[in-house]
Amino acid sequence: MLDKSYVVPWGKRGSMSTDAEAAVLADLVHESTPLPAGARRERFERSFAEAVGSRHAISVNSAAVALHMAIRMLDLAPGDEVIATPQTHRATVQPLLDHDVRVRFCDIDPTTLNLDPAALEALITPRTRALLLVHYGGCPAEMDTVMALARRHGFLVLEDCVHALGARYRGHSPGSLADIATFSLRNDKAGTVLGEGGLITCDRDDWAQRLHRLRAHDTDTPTAHPRPARATEPCVLPAATYTTPLQRGCVRRPGSDATMPEAVAALGQAQLAGVETAAAKRRALAGRLDEVLARYPFFTPQSAPAHSTHAYHLYTCLADHQELRDRLVLALDHRGVEIQLRYFPQHLLPQWRHRGHLRGECPVAERSWFEQHLNLPCHALLTPHQEDYLIEALDGSLAELNGGAPVPAAMSATVCGRR
Repeated sequence: MLDKSYVVPWGKRGSMSTDAEAAVLADLVHESTPLPAGARRERFERSFAEAVGSRHAISVNSAAVALHMAIRMLDLAPGDEVIATPQTHRATVQPLLDHDVRVRFCDIDPTTLNLDPAALEALITPRTRALLLVHYGGCPAEMDTVMALARRHGFLVLEDCVHALGARYRGHSPGSLADIATFSLRNDKAGTVLGEGGLITCDRDDWAQRLHRLRAHDTDTPTAHPRPARATEPCVLPAATYTTPLQRGCVRRPGSDATMPEAVAALGQAQLAGVETAAAKRRALAGRLDEVLARYPFFTPQSAPAHSTHAYHLYTCLADHQELRDRLVLALDHRGVEIQLRYFPQHLLPQWRHRGHLRGECPVAERSWFEQHLNLPCHALLTPHQEDYLIEALDGSLAELNGGAPVPAAMSATVCGRR
């Protein structure tokens, strides 16, 4: 399936580019304001925080950096336990490898594919310090239950919103539902800003201050002008010759150079207004895909709770068993529709197996990936012709699997609560 030209390709870019965005870049190239000045970055952060409903938004140069920095805010100590979802990209949990903590993977709900609150409660111990979850595919996790457990047991919650720009949970945006959250502006996400970018949102002023220092390589001690050791000892250079005060004291934590470039921030600002439009386009296509699947009960779409709005960064459906899933993948590929399977269960990757995680730890997530789920193209850059072709190809492939006859009982076994 590599090096193949598809009629309906998987989305290589997650958002639509316009002439207005090109004009923003042209302005940057021709103006005299220094690019590192940060005025556009600050404006973008304010706009993003307002859009999400968070007190602070701190921009960085990638989502991976955002996750690393957000996890540092959790102040994990040796012996702490962190609960995480296995149904995510490796970047969500990989920063935990840098910490001497025990990671406990929580199984997923078979309908939403998000972390299962019932399974979560069974994993909580007195050592539980934090929870890392993802809104898989743009389907919001059940945050009310999760946060109630977190407050009752005294642990922090980090929501990875890499898929969730444009989603809603009880009217609120992901990124404002937990203690701290991260977003991605990578090339294939809902905001596409020259390939890479990330944001961290939170309400705590002290965390925002620390994150600004970490991002810019600032020290985390007070600043002061130097003083002579004795009154008769002059300064080698007067403090007035420096454009900024000199630092006294030591640095407790090293920073980085993770600042978001001005061009990226300018594009992010320009694209914020189009997030809802792109999400509505994906939801409309998802509705058409749902209508096709409703005619074939041996495939079931991922479902969001009634009080949530799915962003459909991924459109995921689940087969009754592996043979059906594999046959549909091949049938669609033959018709020129590119299919993805996302994601391999994290606890079974070599780095986590090395830490003692085994097959059978998260049986729902394992069955989903190995036997059931596939992701259909569902992105804002599909043309009307490509959307129509996708619908026809899916309907034709499923009809071919069904053979034009009633679905056999063996193929209509209950999966995800539906027959």
